[in-house]
Amino acid sequence: MLINGVFEGGGVKGISLAGAVRAAEIHGVRFQRVAGTSSGSIVASLIAAGYTAEEMKDIIMSTSFTHFLKRAAIFNTPIVGPALRVMLKKGLYSGEALEEWIRKVLKSKGVRTFGDLEKGKLTIIASDITSGRILILPDDLARLGINPETFEIAKAVRMSCSIPYFFDPVLLRLPAKQAKGKTFAGQFLHIVDGGMLSNFPLWLFDQNCRSPGGKIIPTVGFQMVGKNSNQPHVIKGPFSMLQAMVETMLSAHDERYIEQFNRYRTVKIPTLGVGTTQFDIDKKESLLLYESGLMAGNRFFEDWNTQYYEEQFIKYQQAKGMEN
Repeated sequence: MLINGVFEGGGVKGISLAGAVRAAEIHGVRFQRVAGTSSGSIVASLIAAGYTAEEMKDIIMSTSFTHFLKRAAIFNTPIVGPALRVMLKKGLYSGEALEEWIRKVLKSKGVRTFGDLEKGKLTIIASDITSGRILILPDDLARLGINPETFEIAKAVRMSCSIPYFFDPVLLRLPAKQAKGKTFAGQFLHIVDGGMLSNFPLWLFDQNCRSPGGKIIPTVGFQMVGKNSNQPHVIKGPFSMLQAMVETMLSAHDERYIEQFNRYRTVKIPTLGVGTTQFDIDKKESLLLYESGLMAGNRFFEDWNTQYYEEQFIKYQQAKGMEN
């Protein structure tokens, strides 16, 4: 069974997505195209590079997420240091360690740039806050004068994972032709987490969802639920307030759209109360998240078939057309 997969962002909770991918594999599902936002972009890029769910599980379980939280010692001074870094760098941490990690993981499969993959295989969502619009990678690079074929996937993943004020925004410098006549500062785009604009881009493949033979290739979304639990954020100061704001922002997008039109094609994965930026998550919690994804995926694919998908897809596409 061939599908397109869309993976939601959710920070450290992303290992639950690997569990759901394992369930898909067990039920004979293969991925034609994949897309993702934030941690969903990590899972999507690993699938595109040829990793299995079990391989993803091993990689993630053996990775200490606190390793990604790197900054110079001067910025570790209590209260003053982090505040100073945010003022100077626009983030608490650089994000470079995350980029280097995913670069090495992809390199193990012989993948570095989007040109190393089949065209259209991988799509990553980021947010261009300079221009105020969504950035669909690699497709949107061409209009910026950047060659999509030579653009590093690790850089795109880092862009998509750059949680505002938590990680530094990624600065994307325009080529000379595009930058001509602009000030030095105006030659750079500031790119942050794709979840600001679309944390669960289920719509990506809807306009081009048919195979060369005319058959609909289903799109299945993998969504982490339980973000808006009854447990309130404990706000003790400006940084805990900032974290609460960011997590609320990233979890609120697309919710109504998903509930109204996409239940029939969404694997809903309970995240067991784990927070998006809970980088000190231990192996036991990671394993529980993986198993949560596995169980949710099994429940979904046991009762799912392409005929029902096509009926619901046509029904809701027509309904959305009438709303517009």
